[in-house]
Amino acid sequence: MSEHFGTLSDGTEVHRWTLERAGVRVRVLSYGGIVQSLEVPDRDGHRADVVLGFTGLDDYLTNPGPYLGALIGRYANRIAGGRFPLDDLTYALEPNTPPNSLHGGERGFDKRVWDVTPVEHGLRLERVSPYGEEGFPGRLEVTVTYRLDADGALRIAYEAVTDAPTVVNLTNHSYFNLAGAGSGSAGGHELRLAASRFTPVDGDLIPTGALDDVTETRFDFRQARKVGAGYDHNFVLDKGVTATAQEVAELYDPSSGRVLTVATTEPGLQLYTGDHLPEPFAPGDGIALETQHFPDSPNRPEFPSTVLRPGEVFRSETVYGFSAR
Repeated sequence: MSEHFGTLSDGTEVHRWTLERAGVRVRVLSYGGIVQSLEVPDRDGHRADVVLGFTGLDDYLTNPGPYLGALIGRYANRIAGGRFPLDDLTYALEPNTPPNSLHGGERGFDKRVWDVTPVEHGLRLERVSPYGEEGFPGRLEVTVTYRLDADGALRIAYEAVTDAPTVVNLTNHSYFNLAGAGSGSAGGHELRLAASRFTPVDGDLIPTGALDDVTETRFDFRQARKVGAGYDHNFVLDKGVTATAQEVAELYDPSSGRVLTVATTEPGLQLYTGDHLPEPFAPGDGIALETQHFPDSPNRPEFPSTVLRPGEVFRSETVYGFSAR
């Protein structure tokens, strides 16, 4: 089911689609592929929205910085210096966080209108990113499918093909508050994360290249504990890159009993505790768990590769499961 959600300044209409299954209801915008709301039941069966979102299109247009619920590309996270080498050429990107590039540049996938087609229990979102968009090489054809499984899990599948060598790193940037959006800080949520290492960063949040052990540090979430604040870091998932999505994280809210599990094919997960969320939100109101390849991989040949070449198909899948206890 879709409805008119707003109109951009160039006259392009934006629509909102609603999916519902197994007690879970999700609303997705054609603008940015944004997950605007995601309602799931608590331990008593009461349903609440567990992701941060705005009520109107204008709010998304005037507050793009948090990337609330949006599809991120062509490259999720940061590329140092807004430049990267590929096949003996160096490509210059839009340095939207000077001197670095973040989340695909000034007008990444989060600020584009996607073509949306209903599929069984889901939506297929498509767009073509032309050669040179935000400085990236290759004409990239992208398909993202949102689907609700029989148990109410939200499954996000990504595919992309290119006509020239390029780099690709796609994710969704939802902020979760399992007590309900607007309920206050999510810092008391308990997180378990199957990651024995993380990528330390410099002052610009660019990885140093090291893969540090989490043992006896504040980055050790191998046993569930409260999240707190002060995180915007990529964790190296123990499983690495996998052909099928494997569970890597669990987030639990003791007050409501809601549980979020994260399964993915990706090798990394960016934990961001929303310390810089703007009004009407407050710092810490939501927690982002962004499944991805590592930040700055195009400049780090020792990291898992994000290069996509003609004839290859980029595939990635992440599943957000919900329950209560």
